[in-house]
Amino acid sequence: MIQRLTSAVYLAAKRGHERVPLDWETRMQIAIGAARGISRIHQANGGKFVHGNIRSSNIFLNPTTSYGCVSDVGLSAVMSPLAAPISRAAGYRAPEVTDTRKATQPSDVYSFGVVLLELLTGKSPIHTTGGDEIMHLVRWVHSVVREEWTAEVFDVELLRYPNIEEEMVEMLQIAMSCVVRVPDQRPKMGEVVKLVEGVRGRDTENRGSTGTSTPQMASTPVPALAAASPPGS
Repeated sequence: MIQRLTSAVYLAAKRGHERVPLDWETRMQIAIGAARGISRIHQANGGKFVHGNIRSSNIFLNPTTSYGCVSDVGLSAVMSPLAAPISRAAGYRAPEVTDTRKATQPSDVYSFGVVLLELLTGKSPIHTTGGDEIMHLVRWVHSVVREEWTAEVFDVELLRYPNIEEEMVEMLQIAMSCVVRVPDQRPKMGEVVKLVEGVRGRDTENRGSTGTSTPQMASTPVPALAAASPPGS
């Protein structure tokens, strides 16, 4: 059974309402699979297709490979164009969408960058601080990195996994490039796929030299994303 993420770092347990934190390997597979799926969507209709509602709850885990699969393609056109300003969904929204009320491929890239930040920080796109102040995840990460406390960004659940610090920093850099404020300065999803695959490819080589086995992700096909294929493709 394909399972929907309750957030980018938690998977709903098969029984009851228990939430199970995802390990780093699975988080990387989610990032690779979802990036490939969104890139495929953007290539459709002559390169003009837009998802419009990228968020963790629209990413499913394939039960066999644990790759992320993208769902709810095209539904943004028949849904309310904007989420409430303080809703969790609003945390995925690119700044320009507030003014234009129109999703674009660059705004999809921004939303995917927020998903990456979820994977890295373990925090929701909109959360409250200790003083009950409402904080947007992108702003919080910017503030922490600006103060050169980058290590404080990462989810404490990840501290149990050895030799992933370099990967986490590289993924953070990719995420930050996706959520820059100016749409034209964001990478294309095809570029994001190469960057994320490159992180895992280099890590495979490094771990292989130490005798630790890690599956080669970059050459493994993503499961068929039926939901990510526009009609007639």
